[in-house]
Amino acid sequence: MLILAIDTALEACAAAVLDTDAGELLAQESLLMKRGHAEALMPMIARVMQSANLAFMALDRIAVTVGPGSFTGLRVGISAARGLALAAKRPAVGLTTLSAYAAAIVGQGRAAPVISAIDARHDHVYFQIVAGDGSQLVRPKVASVDEAIAASEFGAPHLVGNAAKILAERWPKDVPQPVAVDAQAGPDITWVAWLGAAADPDATPARPFYLRAPDAKPAVQKPLAAQAVTS
Repeated sequence: MLILAIDTALEACAAAVLDTDAGELLAQESLLMKRGHAEALMPMIARVMQSANLAFMALDRIAVTVGPGSFTGLRVGISAARGLALAAKRPAVGLTTLSAYAAAIVGQGRAAPVISAIDARHDHVYFQIVAGDGSQLVRPKVASVDEAIAASEFGAPHLVGNAAKILAERWPKDVPQPVAVDAQAGPDITWVAWLGAAADPDATPARPFYLRAPDAKPAVQKPLAAQAVTS
């Protein structure tokens, strides 16, 4: 199976092509960026596909991170995945950013629980907790940093995500300390691809996964009659 993986959810823009039969990435590229995903993504995808020496019609599916994350970044990645899937007549699957973060740690086969955490601003984080074997302990949610730390009752965890350091710096001294702290700007695109290969297209659509309403809201336009009165 050939998978095109895309991630623009946070402060990175990444794309990769995975060949599951060979068990390897044919090509990948990743750039750290807070803004500019819309301008960077499509040229990056073109370069990755060229490097993999593949036409889009050769793909079996497209995988994309769907959140939590930046409202603007998510729209860029999901729109690209949907558009390419439509053009190539292939399914597009969506993977949560939290699961992609966790997958890289679970794949190491360690026993420690894994807390994936993303900065939600205003002293809050998006987070989830999974056991070392990947089974879910705490479902994805948004909470204050203190609430997220208090929710961990499963032993010394492995912290991962762009908010891993935020949790580590506030971690109480009188409880088991994190076994590792992986502060990553974005999830490993390799694992986005592998999760995409394992996903059920009918159960994991490429649509935004929000744990709270986005901060960015469209401006409300006045009715024409009101505009005439105020103009």
